Amino acid sequence: MRQETLTIGELAARSGVATSALRYYERLGLIRAGRTGGNQRRFDRAELRRVAFIRISQQLGVSLEEIRGALAELPDGRTPTKADWARLSARWRRRLDEKIDLMTRLRDDLTNCIGCGCLSLRGCNLYNPDDELAAQGPGPRRMLPAPPAGSERPADPVKSRADPVDQSR
Repeated sequence: MRQETLTIGELAARSGVATSALRYYERLGLIRAGRTGGNQRRFDRAELRRVAFIRISQQLGVSLEEIRGALAELPDGRTPTKADWARLSARWRRRLDEKIDLMTRLRDDLTNCIGCGCLSLRGCNLYNPDDELAAQGPGPRRMLPAPPAGSERPADPVKSRADPVDQSR
């Protein structure tokens, strides 16, 4: 017979998440545990799904605060249904689509870049002599999407002293 609750060690083994992280998730209200008479944590088996959701969401760059807000929308006292999860994940669909687009562009652009020896510096998406793209925002501007309108740049952006790429190639 399958037990209905899991100890923190069992949840850690099944989810692949350290017990310290599970305790942290519980403190943040991302997962819930009951307590035994000896004050030991016992997790409903359904918490495995929540932990999986947390891990996947984090891999996609979703903050724990956003995850907490999303999980707070799930029904209390019952295991979420497929429709519950679909509704919850729909809010991140655009972000995921943008991330997929970026990853595809990075894969395609870097395939051309890796091992090329920068024989064509003028066509290189990473080439930025004298940090001329600084006015467009931080980071690799030719590779990353433009920052949202109204977003602030760091107060003291660090300008590169010299472009380390040898232009004589």
